[in-house]
Amino acid sequence: MIQFNANKPQKIIITPGEPSGVGPDIVIMTVQKKWPIDLIICADSNLLLDRAKTLNLPLTLVPYYINNTTLPFKPGKISILDMSLSQPVIPGQLNVANNNYIINTLNRAATGCINGEFSALVTGPINKSILNKGGISFSGHTEFLAKISKTNTSPVMMLSNNKLNVALVTTHIPIALVSQFITQQTIHNTITTLVQGLQKYFNISNPTIYVCGLNPHSGESGYIGSEEITTIIPALNNLRKTNMNCNIIGPFPADTIFQTQYLRYANVILAMYHDQGLPVLKFSGFGKSVNITFGLPFIRTSVDHGSALKLAGLGIANNNSMTLAIKTAINMIKNAYNYAKNTL
Repeated sequence: MIQFNANKPQKIIITPGEPSGVGPDIVIMTVQKKWPIDLIICADSNLLLDRAKTLNLPLTLVPYYINNTTLPFKPGKISILDMSLSQPVIPGQLNVANNNYIINTLNRAATGCINGEFSALVTGPINKSILNKGGISFSGHTEFLAKISKTNTSPVMMLSNNKLNVALVTTHIPIALVSQFITQQTIHNTITTLVQGLQKYFNISNPTIYVCGLNPHSGESGYIGSEEITTIIPALNNLRKTNMNCNIIGPFPADTIFQTQYLRYANVILAMYHDQGLPVLKFSGFGKSVNITFGLPFIRTSVDHGSALKLAGLGIANNNSMTLAIKTAINMIKNAYNYAKNTL
C-alpha cells in the first residue's frame, strides 16, 4: 500500500470524456479491480450503468460526498459524482447536445483539484471536432485546463511509456504556425517547467533532456532553416548558464535522436511540435502510454488515444492506457508528497 499524507485528501477524480466513445467503457473496465486510493468518476450515472450492462460487467455506483471515505471498495464498485447528460447516448454516435455535459464534467473535476478536494485528475478521451462543431472552442485538454486554472505559463505535455518520454514545446496548433511559436522564451519556459515536473513528480533530481531541432537535419547549418541558429541554440545556451539541475543536450535532428545511443541517456526527448515526437512514441507503445501535463497547479494524467467511436459499447476496447494513467497519477501524488517533505 502506498503511504500518503494523512492530512490531505487522497482522491483521484476521473472524467470519462466523450460519452459516445470508449471513455465510459475503459473506465468501467478499469474499476473491475481494487485500487489503493479513492477513485471518483465524474459522469452521468445512467450512462455508466447502461454501458456496464452493454459490456456485461458488474458496476455498483455509490454517491460521492466531499467528506466521505470510500475505501475499501470491491471490484466493480466505485464512487460517482453524478453529472447529467442533456440527451441519452448511443454508443458510437456523436451528439452536439451533450457538449455542455463534457465541459461541465471537466470544470467540476478541475475545480475540485484546484481547491484541494481531489489529489489528481485523470481524463478520458474527448472528440474535439464535435465540441468545436457545437461552438465550443477546444484545442485540447492541456490548453483547456490551463485556462481554467489560470496558469501563467503554458503547461507542458509529456507522453510516457516504458521505453521513452517525449515532451513538446508546442501542442495543438496548425503546422503552419509552429515556427512562430518556437521562441527563446517558449523554449526557456518549456524546459523550466519540464525540469520542475520531472524533479517533483518523477523523483529525477538532475534530468537529462535531449532536444530536437525544428528543421530537417537541424537546419544543416542554416541551409534548411535558421531557427536552430537564431532561436534554439541560443535558448539552450542561456538555460545552461542557469542554476537549474539538469543536463541539456542538442539540438539533434529529429530523424536520428530516437536512436538507442541517445535514448539510453535521455530522461526525456523534447520535440518542437506535436507530430515530430509523438508518432515515434505511439509506434513504440500505443495504448500502453500515458499523457502527463506539467505546469498546472494539480496533477493531471490521461490516456494516449482518442474516443474510438467504432469500438464503443462492443467490449473490445483496451483499457491499458487508462490503467497506466491512474497508476502514474498515484505515483505522482506519492512523489510530490516526498518532494515537499525533502524541500522543507
